[in-house]
Order: sequence, then C-alpha cells, then structure tokens
Amino acid sequence: MTFTDFIAIDWSGQAVERPAGLAVAHVGTGTGAPRLIDRRWSRADIAEWLGELADTGTRALIGLDLSPAFPFDDEGAYFPGWEASPPDAPALWALVDQLSADDPHLAASSFVAHPHARRHFRQRGDCGDLFPAGRGRFRVCEHGQEAMRLSPYSCFNLVGASQVGKSSLTGMRVLHRLRGRIGMWPFDPLPATGPVLVEIYTSLAARLAGMRKGISKIRDAATLDAMLAAFGSDAHAPLPRYDDHATDAMLSAAWLRSAAASPALWRPSRLTPALARTEGWTFGVP
Repeated sequence: MTFTDFIAIDWSGQAVERPAGLAVAHVGTGTGAPRLIDRRWSRADIAEWLGELADTGTRALIGLDLSPAFPFDDEGAYFPGWEASPPDAPALWALVDQLSADDPHLAASSFVAHPHARRHFRQRGDCGDLFPAGRGRFRVCEHGQEAMRLSPYSCFNLVGASQVGKSSLTGMRVLHRLRGRIGMWPFDPLPATGPVLVEIYTSLAARLAGMRKGISKIRDAATLDAMLAAFGSDAHAPLPRYDDHATDAMLSAAWLRSAAASPALWRPSRLTPALARTEGWTFGVP
C-alpha cells in the first residue's frame, strides 16, 4: 500500500456544532513534520472535506479515532433481542443515522434514547438492563488492544471522560454519509486508487513512540518532538497551544506514515471475514 498523504482525525462525540475535541493533522511522504489543519471543524465539515478528497482521488490514508462498530462476535449480534439489530456495519451506520435524523450536528442522542437501543448502553443515570456487569462488551480487536497493554473502553459505555461510545455513534453517522465515496478498511476491499479510511487508537501511537504505560497525553513541544522522532519525523512548527487533541492527531499522522507500508498491519492474524463485515479492526493491532 502506497499513499501520498496521511491524515489523522481525533474525533469527538460532543453534541454541539463545533466540538473543541475535533482535531485534524496532515503529513505527506518523507520526513516532514505533521501540521495541524485548524478550521474549527464540525462533523459535517469533516464529512464534506473527506468527500472532496475522494472526488479528487487523493491517495490518502485517513485514520479516525473512533470505533466504527459495536461488538458482534461475542453475542452473534450488535443488539441481541432486538429485531432491528443490523447484520453488518454499513447497516448499523444506516440505522444509527436513521434513528438520529432529527439530532442536529450529526449527534446521536436519539439513538441511545431509543427504547430498544438504550437497554444496551450505560449512560449517566441510566444503565441499560442488557449492559453486562463489569466493563461491558468488547470487540475482538479491543481484546487485542488489551494484549498490547492498552486500556480500551466498551463502545456501549457512554460515561466518563475516556468513554468512546459517543464518538463512535457520531462517527457512524459520518461513515454512513461517506458510504460509496470512501472505502473503510476492513469493511471494504482496499482500492488501488483514492483515499482509504481506517480506525486508529491514538494511545497506540503514543505507546509505540515510547510513552510509558499510565501516560498517554502530550502537552508540550519537547515531548511531541521526541515522540515524532520515534516515527522518523522532523520537529514540528510550534503550536499556539498544546492540547491532547492536537498532539494526538499530529503524532498519529506521523505514525500512519511509518506504519502504512507494513504488510502485516493490513493482515491481522485474528481478523476473519466475519469480523471484517461486522466489527472491523483497529489499524496497528496485530
């Protein structure tokens, strides 16, 4: 797989038009440092921009820091007991978008309030009766993340600063809009031209850059440059401010550039055709 551009998007599920947590970083081939594309993004802006990359045929590897699907393999369904439970990820994206159609800013509050869906989620003040005891359900690749000594959260958990469920749900609405314009690995076969979307986990990039367990956030220029150097990147141009979202996106873009040419990462040992249709996979998890 060869690409000319590498883009990492730190996502946000905040139910506002322009979430502060949305950050986009870009880097080209070579050793140049990633740069932050600062546009006060909305989710709709990002969907439109990614569509434009597809229209121009830009050969970009685009990492989205979100989970594109819920666990399926463990129960044989996303939502056991619900007749509307979708059979695969594209159908899941369509369902989330349909039930959230009246939510502004591509939020997904209506989906998790649906009487059948809400039973599976842990929300603030409302833990569904089908949310299992403990940390909740996990995808196969999330067990792989744990094996890498990372700390994934269940997509069905919508509580806490580290929850990923809200980001995942809003991301599914964007993926539904991009369906047929940009393929997402591994749900779609890798195209010979044009852009490709993959799921990323920004803490994975930080860990591979040498950041020790228990610390996963970069909040200063020197640390960011040290982490970028681990992926063969030059030092970055100073930022007006350093926050987790900006530095996560920049480091992940540099990592994507270094990782894209690794054949093993495109052929994870535990990724089956069934998982490729239903749960997907985090790029970088073996």
